[in-house]
Amino acid sequence: MLVLFETPAGFALFKVLDEGKLREVQDLDKIFATSDSARKVVKLKAFNKFENTSEALSAATLLIDGKPSKGLRKFLRAHCDGETLAVADSKLGNAIKEKLKIDCIHSDAVMELMRGLRSQLTDLISGLAVQDLAPMSLGLSHSLSRYKLKFSPDKVDTMIIQAIGLLDDLDKELNTYAMRVREWYGWHFPELAKIVQDNIQYAKAVKLMGYRANAAGLDFSEIMSEEVEAELKEAAVISMGTEVSDLDLANIRDLCDQVLALSEYRAQLYDYLRSRMNTIAPNLTALVGELVGARLIAHGGSLLNLAKQPGSTIQILGAEKALFRALKTKHATPKYGLIFHASLIGQAAPKHKGKISRSLAAKAALAIRYDALGDGEDNSIGLENRAKIEARLRVLEGRELGRSAGSAKGKPKIEFYDKDRKSGVGALITPAKTYNPSADLVLGQPTDQATKKLAADQEDVLPKKRKRDEAKATAHVEASEVPVEEHDDHEEGKRKKKKKQKSEVETTDVVTTEAEEQGKRKKKKKKSESENTEFESNQIQGTAAAEDGEEPNTQEKKKKKRRNTEEKEDPSPKSKEELEAPEIGKKEKKKKKKDKKTES
Repeated sequence: MLVLFETPAGFALFKVLDEGKLREVQDLDKIFATSDSARKVVKLKAFNKFENTSEALSAATLLIDGKPSKGLRKFLRAHCDGETLAVADSKLGNAIKEKLKIDCIHSDAVMELMRGLRSQLTDLISGLAVQDLAPMSLGLSHSLSRYKLKFSPDKVDTMIIQAIGLLDDLDKELNTYAMRVREWYGWHFPELAKIVQDNIQYAKAVKLMGYRANAAGLDFSEIMSEEVEAELKEAAVISMGTEVSDLDLANIRDLCDQVLALSEYRAQLYDYLRSRMNTIAPNLTALVGELVGARLIAHGGSLLNLAKQPGSTIQILGAEKALFRALKTKHATPKYGLIFHASLIGQAAPKHKGKISRSLAAKAALAIRYDALGDGEDNSIGLENRAKIEARLRVLEGRELGRSAGSAKGKPKIEFYDKDRKSGVGALITPAKTYNPSADLVLGQPTDQATKKLAADQEDVLPKKRKRDEAKATAHVEASEVPVEEHDDHEEGKRKKKKKQKSEVETTDVVTTEAEEQGKRKKKKKKSESENTEFESNQIQGTAAAEDGEEPNTQEKKKKKRRNTEEKEDPSPKSKEELEAPEIGKKEKKKKKKDKKTES
């Protein structure tokens, strides 16, 4: 078995003399304690020296990635015929096995063997002194670390920050210049502003046309469509604008040249920004787009600073004012900032924009970290996360459609109005339900006196027992939902109740009428007796008044007043039968009312 060992000076290949000692891993420290005991176990077979520092650096960088260099492959082919090779890196061993067809071993015993070789390296390799090995290892480590931290021009995010800032400034300047052209040339041809809406087309038309009188003989097919061109030529003939001089028109055309030049430079700058974003942050670009990704990087300061931020910070990045205002006033915090301009949030409904922005910010945070700290240069993660968010958006929209259609799974649930009707058949499965007149309740007509008393009692009782009646009414509604087949038994019970109620009503009416008649007879007797006494007293008083000289009419009036006052103060007493009879009638009438309400 051979052992591959990497040194700052080159690759060394050792031959294991006694493989049985490798099985005892704990005793390897004792074996490599001295150089003499180490020589009994391993022996240097070959050594491949590096020619210069650049070769050593390239070989070391390839070993870090688990790849053998060209010189190492030649060295192993020359000295490893039919031998097994012990390596310190399993990834390197797999690469050697695939390319060179050499069996490789990596285990704990091999690692302990490597430690022993490192401790006795200068004694096992002749010509390699300690004073030479130390500067070699120091120089190689410095160059290797410098290579790892090498400043790559392809990964410069400051160019993106400058480019997006310049792009925003160009948009503002283009807007200002285009509005100035419209306002300036509008004095000469005001109708053109309504006909041509695009600023670039407007500047091209003004530059080509000059005076509005030249519009009839010019061809605008390269600038605008035929319909717009015909409308422009018609408006130029009947325009209400003022005349301008040649000098004014020359300055307007120069301004149009500036607008066109700025628009061309903006297009070039956008292409440059898109290529930089696809190189530096391909996953973020695939997820939110070039402009939104560039603005996020510019707002964060750099791609690395942005990678340190959580998804919640990326979600509201750019809405700091609204956030602190909401925290100060204790209102709802904003749901999105710069990320609002991403196409995925634009596709979502207003209800779902908050949810989509939250999930998009979380996925964007992962994409930014992969772009900043990962080794890959593809946009697979960004495309995969974008597909997931689009699927979530479809799920949310489907759920909303399902709610509007009446089912939770997104499929409209259609219910027929008549479930007994077969689909496609005109007739019913079951016969139609008919009206059952026997289920109606018909009450007997009471007498006039009873109806008057019932009406008077209802006015007193109804406000006190309204709640009880409502409860009974609900109970009656539930009872009325009984099927038609059970109505027969129910009706027989109702008829029996009616007969009992009628008999009770008749008895109460007889009792009340007898009591009333007795009371009337007694009143008549009292009146007749009082009239007789009054007549006698009138005669006596009339004679006395005649003697005194007073008129009898005045005395009669005084007597009537006295009689009325006496009746008010001392009403005539009633008998027990008169007092008890109406109370009994009232109680029985209340029972009747309750029974009627329950039946209705």
